[in-house]
Amino acid sequence: MARPQALRKRLIDYALGLPEAYVDHPWGEDVAKVSKKVFAFFGMAAGTDLGIGVKLPDSGPLALAQPGVTPMGYGLGKAGWVSVRFGDQTLPYEMLCDWITESYAALAPKKLAAALDRRSP
Repeated sequence: MARPQALRKRLIDYALGLPEAYVDHPWGEDVAKVSKKVFAFFGMAAGTDLGIGVKLPDSGPLALAQPGVTPMGYGLGKAGWVSVRFGDQTLPYEMLCDWITESYAALAPKKLAAALDRRSP
């Protein structure tokens, strides 16, 4: 199992490899955006409670059944956002990448989402 900091870096790198994705730092956190819309939250690099936040319109119910996954705070959970905490039972890298891709596809302009090849990490 990857250490949380190393997993976080790999997931950020994966997110930034999606078409026209870029990193931004609102609220002092690392987020991945496409067309000025956040599609993945990565929190602060120096944090001890590492994880990600993604929007899962399709696989949200399945995701919420996994260990360490909860509806996102600030009312975002009602819109399909989930928080995934890295801990003793961190979920597989490939699954987390699939969720980042789903979140990207939900928020990217239709042209980019349609062109997205659902590649495996």
